[in-house]
Amino acid sequence: MYGYYDFSEQEEHDGGDSLCATDAIGILRHYWGYDAFRPMQGEIVQSVLSGRDTVGLLPTGGGKSITFQVPAMLLDGLTIVVTPLISLMKDQVDNLRRHGIRAAYLHSGMTRAESDYALERCRQGRVKLLYVAPERLATERFLSQIIAWKPALFVIDEAHCISQWGYDFRPSYLRLSQLREKFPDIPLLALTASATPRVVDDIVTRLGMRNEARFALSFTRDNISFLVRHTEDKLGKLLEILRATEGSTIIYTRSRKKTVDVTSMLAREGVDALYYHAGLETHEKSQRQDDWQSGKVRVMVATTAFGMGIDKPDVRLVVHYDPPSTLEEYYQEAGRAGRDGKESLAVMLVAARDKATLARRLSQAFPDKDFIRHTYDEICRYLSLPMGEGFGAIFDFNPDAMCVKYRMPPRLVMSAIGLLERSGYLEFVEEMDIETQIMIRLKREQLYELDLEPTEETVLNFILRTYPGLFADLIFVNEPYIARECGITPLAVHEIFKRWRREHIISYIPRRGTAQLLFTANRVPADKLTFSKEVYEDRRAAMERQLAAMTAFAYDDSRCRVAGMLRYFGEENAADCGKCDVCHARRHTEKPFDTEAFKKQLDTFFDMIAPCRWLDTRSLKPHYPHRFDLVASCLQQMIDDGLLIADGHKIAKC
Repeated sequence: MYGYYDFSEQEEHDGGDSLCATDAIGILRHYWGYDAFRPMQGEIVQSVLSGRDTVGLLPTGGGKSITFQVPAMLLDGLTIVVTPLISLMKDQVDNLRRHGIRAAYLHSGMTRAESDYALERCRQGRVKLLYVAPERLATERFLSQIIAWKPALFVIDEAHCISQWGYDFRPSYLRLSQLREKFPDIPLLALTASATPRVVDDIVTRLGMRNEARFALSFTRDNISFLVRHTEDKLGKLLEILRATEGSTIIYTRSRKKTVDVTSMLAREGVDALYYHAGLETHEKSQRQDDWQSGKVRVMVATTAFGMGIDKPDVRLVVHYDPPSTLEEYYQEAGRAGRDGKESLAVMLVAARDKATLARRLSQAFPDKDFIRHTYDEICRYLSLPMGEGFGAIFDFNPDAMCVKYRMPPRLVMSAIGLLERSGYLEFVEEMDIETQIMIRLKREQLYELDLEPTEETVLNFILRTYPGLFADLIFVNEPYIARECGITPLAVHEIFKRWRREHIISYIPRRGTAQLLFTANRVPADKLTFSKEVYEDRRAAMERQLAAMTAFAYDDSRCRVAGMLRYFGEENAADCGKCDVCHARRHTEKPFDTEAFKKQLDTFFDMIAPCRWLDTRSLKPHYPHRFDLVASCLQQMIDDGLLIADGHKIAKC
């Protein structure tokens, strides 16, 4: 029997209106302000609440988080959410706290004090949703702690990461098979935004799901027009597109340098744009994201570091300056357009040379095994890691600096690190962008006794008005935002918070951003490293297929782009979209359907099968691949007119 959460525990509602939440819609309305679920959300929620293992395939913008956050508030116990994206953990926890929901996270980039504090909150039952990185579930100590917390649900977000056939396979996800062994009666919810049928089957097998319910929303995005533009002058075509459209825009490139180059070119042409990549300082990324989301800047030129956790509904245009390696990546990124349901564009710019570039990505992603071993040795040398040591050690790690020092090719080094990670030797955490957290340690009446400078009083009053719950918990705060609203610099806010920490007025964990490397095994001689067929050869073959599908999408101008993409994702009966550049061109070049010519051709087909009387209409489809709907209408009219008789798929002359 599932119980209900006692909302009176939450400080945010103390003294407020009481809530008797008896159903999922009540929770949805109270916390998120919606009166109804979006397509497929309600079915997933009900499946989870019934205690059944569930797989949810909801495309980008489909509202995956609601499908577990709503049940979490109804189930009696803790919901544990596994996700590999630290930035997404932070965004979701921050968002939940703004809605008055107690949430926390745990990952390898946290300090010991931060982790202990989060664990203590879980022990005290003060957390409803706990976000954890997959490597956390590898330890027996943590798994034994979970048992005492009475978990009610395990959620595996980005579940394609557990599949060797997924485009973003991560070995740390393989350990999640322990969840079924350790907690056989706790339901599992696996969520992903883009997965082929083969990947979904692999997810179910690897998680040990039983009698699972599967829910899949069609990948069709009717409000997005998918266009490919072939051009050798990408900058010129980009300007042409921007001048012909309006609204918020994302332009994706494949390199940090290109984000800067494209932004500079746009600035020279009078286009208001910013660039964004993982190499920016933390405060720069935050400020640029805020300026774009608020509409101060129309265009964001970015690498794929920009996007996860971004929920801006009114993006009207997404441009891919370079083709991605997989349709999964492309669909995720292009799908950030038009989340409000209004008409939007997804445009890919393709030059002739890009086909060769796509082909080279295979060798770049799977460098020679000797190079991988060499990279491992150089990493250990760079970090001064002795032979036979390192298990569990975490290092701040800048791969670009190592590549410069040892004159190594950065792209191949990053691919080698990925293969070392999949083989279980180490884990690389690229995005370590953690917001400032503070908690007031004094009682409210003690604050009035403090001797503060005028600027400090301004900051204190502002954070008290802006961030509820500061007396009860560590709360994420935005230092640049506080500085802007209080008329001072971010450095001044930082200095004030440091002083208050020294005087024990607040607990203060400053914002930080750094990449880290975690060794999951002791250092071994490089010649002892092994790479399994599943990790290397099988994954290489899978990527080869993915690149072929991406190449066909970009260069095959004979078929509807959307129908081809949907068939890749398992929607075999996908119809032509009528909106992509191929469909649009076909409408303007095809001659009207000639009924009389078709009837004469039909006589020829009957002659070809003589003396057999019956003709299978499905055999006509290859002859009219893009106009079979018109063929079917003509045949039906001939049947109605008594010229033909039908028996299922077969027709014959009367």
